[in-house]
Amino acid sequence: MSESEEFYKKLRAQLADTALWPTTYLYKFIVPTDQSKIEQIENIFDNLGAVITKKQSKNGKYTSVSINVRMKNPDHVIEKYQEVTTKVEGVISL
Repeated sequence: MSESEEFYKKLRAQLADTALWPTTYLYKFIVPTDQSKIEQIENIFDNLGAVITKKQSKNGKYTSVSINVRMKNPDHVIEKYQEVTTKVEGVISL
């Protein structure tokens, strides 16, 4: 099993144990400050009623993108993580 598969397996178990679904989930991503990358992330969460906040690092090289959104279940949360990490180059998931 790859490192990311192991990570998602643990995350799925944690989410199932700690929340009643559907629930609001907070995603946090760090991306190099590049408007097109930030827009890619925003588009992935478009039409979900997400509340998105962005904050640039002190030197402006990176932007943190926090997304507060109601998700159906742990699998739905993980699908979005996987979509962001495969579509947005250089993103870091927290």
